[in-house]
Amino acid sequence: MRVLVTGINGFVGGHLAEHLLSLGGWEVWGVARQERHRLSHLREYVRLIPADVGNPSQVSEAILRVRPQAIFHLAGQAFVPESFQDPATTLTTNLLSLLYIFQALLSHHLAARVLVVGSYEVYGQVDPNDLPIDEATPLRPTSPYGVSKVAQDMLALQYHLSHHLDVVRVRPFNHIGPRQNERFVASAFARQIALVEKRLLPPVISVGNLNAQRDFTDVRDMVRAYRLAVERGEAGQVYNIGSGQPVTIRDMLDHLLAASHVEIAVQNDPQRMRPIDVPTVVCDARRFRAQTGWEPQIALSQTLQDLMQDWRGRVQNGDAGD
Repeated sequence: MRVLVTGINGFVGGHLAEHLLSLGGWEVWGVARQERHRLSHLREYVRLIPADVGNPSQVSEAILRVRPQAIFHLAGQAFVPESFQDPATTLTTNLLSLLYIFQALLSHHLAARVLVVGSYEVYGQVDPNDLPIDEATPLRPTSPYGVSKVAQDMLALQYHLSHHLDVVRVRPFNHIGPRQNERFVASAFARQIALVEKRLLPPVISVGNLNAQRDFTDVRDMVRAYRLAVERGEAGQVYNIGSGQPVTIRDMLDHLLAASHVEIAVQNDPQRMRPIDVPTVVCDARRFRAQTGWEPQIALSQTLQDLMQDWRGRVQNGDAGD
């Protein structure tokens, strides 16, 4: 199958490309503004088109060139705290990039299945009586990012109903793993620990809200789910994807600290607190599992071990950022 992956040089995009190529039978094209080290090992296998998903003519040209059978739309602004700082960019980037894909398919009379990757952030402030969260849970987003994903989700449904586009929507819950950006909580912890172990930081780790419960899935399980959504998902349908196993941020940090070679103190950092934080998030993915047969395979303990080793390697290679 010939596919186009937007945001292919991001955390999830690189893992998705690896997964598809490992199976054989997938011709992988990617759209990205610039090539990054995450794709360096795939340079010979991925056909990369330099393009900005915020530019409608570039999106149109890329889609016409590739004529994909499926599009995995991963590009966009994905960091919740940043959406509070710049809500306008978050909203326009996440909504218009999808609109440009749909318009390009219609204008070129191309039939492609589009996987619209949303987020559990659309549910926002969840009533405890609504746990675990299924697809019928009311949408009450608590961040501009969550609002952008609601808009994206509804735009996808509208184009399916109005123009009969082959669209599948997914609402993934937290996913973590090797090569994740340090702005995200598990990766931020692992980075700090790796730097402390090399004596590049004092033995103190800065944290935000440790009491929140989140539903974590290994990114390698998540990209497998995305592939199954394209292969087996029902057009127009929406699916939650997650492990269904909540864990507190504190427990995750304790697991990482237990694997450390040094003693590290924990310190609260007000800058790492969100303006509003949902106490508990648990995914009900029964609809997706019934439709596709997907089950997560990688235990959280293994994911955290792999993430920790990844950051140790990055620090060793001088690739740990500022």
